[in-house]
Amino acid sequence: MKYPKAFLFDLDGVITDTAEFHYLAWKQLAKELGVTFDREFNEQLKGISRMDSLEKILALNPSLKDLPVEEKERLATKKNDHYKDLIQKLTPQDILPGIKDLLKDLQNQQIKIALGSASKNAPMVLERLELTHYFDYLVDAAKVSKGKPHPETFTTAADYFNIDYKDCVGVEDAESGVQALNDAGMFSVGVGNELTEADYLVEKTADLKLENILEQYSKWSS
Repeated sequence: MKYPKAFLFDLDGVITDTAEFHYLAWKQLAKELGVTFDREFNEQLKGISRMDSLEKILALNPSLKDLPVEEKERLATKKNDHYKDLIQKLTPQDILPGIKDLLKDLQNQQIKIALGSASKNAPMVLERLELTHYFDYLVDAAKVSKGKPHPETFTTAADYFNIDYKDCVGVEDAESGVQALNDAGMFSVGVGNELTEADYLVEKTADLKLENILEQYSKWSS
């Protein structure tokens, strides 16, 4: 069986579920701007950068679309402050089912582990979850010029390890993330039944068993 050399993880919806915190933080900011949106609209914000999310929210009110860059940056920072207040509640109990066992198994197999998240708060979240020591590399979202679905987030991690993209497995719960992995030529694992473009699909994180992923990866890479 052929083994991959690196596993690259998204954060929200894969390691833990802070999507609700993002939703509440954006809702708070939108309320202050006199904008309303629902959970269905919020699905568009998953997996994309903070500034891209802000642009989508501002577009709901045409009078806000031409705000100066400085004002947009201030608003994005304000949303982030709301979010950081909320994630202080995170504990290791908030790690999604099956993830800690998968990280342990990868570490035992000496497979490199990286985090490729659009969130600039990812290091803080990993600290709250007490998972930092499992990761060999964290992609700095602030230094990624093209967010998902562009593959740069994941290729940055592979390049850091000096590993061929075909030797990487990526785990994602968002369509934009799966597209980024596929476009990079990496083996994509999707969490969620709707991610039909993934090379291997599981219903929930508890189904992420290393032996099953390795079996599917071996078939894909042969």
